[in-house]
Order: sequence, then structure tokens, then C-alpha cells
Amino acid sequence: MKEITFLKQNADKWQEFEGMMNKKSSASPDLMADLFIQLTDDLSYAKTNYPKSKTTQYLNSLAARVHQEIYKNKKEKKSRVITFWTHELPFIFKNSHKQLLYAFIIFIVAMLIGIVSAAYDDNFVRLILGDSYVNMTLDNIDKGEPMAVYQSMNQVNMFIGITVNNIYVSFMCFTFGILFSLGTAYLLFSNGLMLGAFQYFFYAKGLLLQSVLVIWIHGTLEISAIIISGCAGIVMGNSILFPGTYSRGVSFISGAKQGVKISIGLVPVFITAAFFEGFVTRYAHMPMWLSLSIILSSLSFIIWYFIVYPIRLNKKAEQLVKMDN
Repeated sequence: MKEITFLKQNADKWQEFEGMMNKKSSASPDLMADLFIQLTDDLSYAKTNYPKSKTTQYLNSLAARVHQEIYKNKKEKKSRVITFWTHELPFIFKNSHKQLLYAFIIFIVAMLIGIVSAAYDDNFVRLILGDSYVNMTLDNIDKGEPMAVYQSMNQVNMFIGITVNNIYVSFMCFTFGILFSLGTAYLLFSNGLMLGAFQYFFYAKGLLLQSVLVIWIHGTLEISAIIISGCAGIVMGNSILFPGTYSRGVSFISGAKQGVKISIGLVPVFITAAFFEGFVTRYAHMPMWLSLSIILSSLSFIIWYFIVYPIRLNKKAEQLVKMDN
């Protein structure tokens, strides 16, 4: 690669790093460590290909500054837990919006296929959801309580069981990304297919609105978190497939760390979804305004925290960098 091409590809990133260094009091230790890994990899490439250039001298100087900063800030602040959710995770998400879009598209396409398949094949719903679940639900519909499944367990036991299951599904969606993103794509597709068949089943019974008002009380957060877990898996998988200027090993470590942080950040979302499913969804006859309020509030939170807020935070950081330069 020509030096001018190398500069064009990485100049904005280095400038952003410099801005972080000028605002070093706000940089987290983990962020500084990630920064150092990326810089040393760029420095190694520059030393190999442009050993006597000003680019190599610049990177050497910047990497030295970052290294010193890491050792100055070895002790993490007490606010580390807070800054993880207020700054670190949103910054990761700003750089992962493309992967989030991929995960969303895979899931929605699968859901549409599930709807169409269920509409044209009467046996498809049983194939996807299982005979026992379909028979139980049909029996509940005959009794006039189509959502009775959510009242069948003790609230606390249901909450704990769903929380564990949701975290397990999230973990699988992420870890399957190591199969070059294909494993994650498969899990997203299968979950989307299931949801499409599930919703069409209630539509065919004339219960679409009731099912949406009840199931999506917890489903808004739960399904969103599954898609975001898929994003984490694609981030890790793509770090293997597309390492860019980094070595494949360094790129994978960086992608895996980002994916782990996204997965950890989703735990409160899954716990909240499980709380809704265990303690709230069982009240199938709640007023429509209350059900819609919960659903729309959950959706607004997902859109704001995972899409809008990261963009705003990133723009603010870019403005600070420009002011420093």
C-alpha cells in the first residue's frame, strides 16, 4: 500500500485519537487500551513499509503518549460502571450501526418469510412452534384465554427462568459470530422465522391485535435485544473476515472485546424484558392505553439509547476534537 493511501485511510482515526488524548481525563482505561492496540498495529505497519517517514515518527510519538496515559490511569474510577453505559457502550454502538442494520434486515426478512410460509402452509406453524405449544394455545383460545400461557407459572420462577434463557440466547447469538458471522445470521434467521409464524398463527385466529398488545409488552425489549446480540456476533465475525489494515489476530481480539461489551450492556435489557414477561404480561386484560404505553416506551428507549444517543455523543466528541485542533 502506498503511504498516501495509508494516510487517507487512517488520518481521521489518528486525529480522533489525538483529540481523546487532549481530553484524556474523560477517556476510560479500556478505551485507552483499545486505542493503544490499534496505534501499535498501525505503527508496526508503518515501520515495516515506511521506516524513515514522518508518518512513522508521528505514530511512534502518539503511541508513546497513549502508553504513558495507560500507566497513569491504571486505577479505575469509582464511576467506571456508570461511564460504561453513558459513554463507552454508546461509542461502541456508533461504530456498530452498520452491523446492527445487517442484523435487523436478516431478522425482518426471516420474519416475513415466516409469515408468508405460515399463510400458505397450514403445517408450517406446527413445524416451527411444535405440536404441544400449538395444541395448548388452541385449547386456551377455546377457553377464551389465548394468553393463558403467561399465567401458568409462579411469577418469580417465571422471571428467573426467562432471564436465564434470554441471556443464554444472547450469548449464543454473540458467540456463533465466530463462525464468520454465519452462525449469528442463522440464529437471527431462525428466531425471525419463529416470530413470523407465531404472529401469523394469532392473526389467523383473529387475535392479532390482542396478541400484539400482550406479547409485545415484553417482546419489544426481548426481540430488540436478540437483534442487538446478533449485531455483537456480526461485529466479531466481521473482524475475522475484514481485518482491514490490522493483522487478523489483532482485528479479532478487538472485535471480540467490542462484542462482549455489547452483550454485557444488554443484560439489564433482558432482565427488564423478563420482569415484564413474568409480572406484567400475565395481565392480558389491562387497558389498551397502558399496554401501548409500555410498548412504545420500550421501543423509544431502544431507538434512543442504541441509535440516536450514540450518534449525538459521537458528534459532540468530534466537535471537541475540532476545537482542540
